[in-house]
Amino acid sequence: MPIYEYRCDACERKFEVLTSFAQRDRAQVCPECESSRTRVLVSSFASVGGESELSPLPMASSGGGCCGGACGCGSPN
Repeated sequence: MPIYEYRCDACERKFEVLTSFAQRDRAQVCPECESSRTRVLVSSFASVGGESELSPLPMASSGGGCCGGACGCGSPN
């Protein structure tokens, strides 16, 4: 079952619920204020994989973490 993110219209808190796709649009109870005035949010996702062909910056061959050159954000020497 997937995890869906919800927002409470009463207290504006965001929370997550493990529920089926068929039940995702059903109102959930807010764990903060116990209101059932909630709505499912559209969430983004992250993926893990190799270097993309569309990557604008080459990956550095060595370095330690972001801004250490490994993520491609550091300037070349």
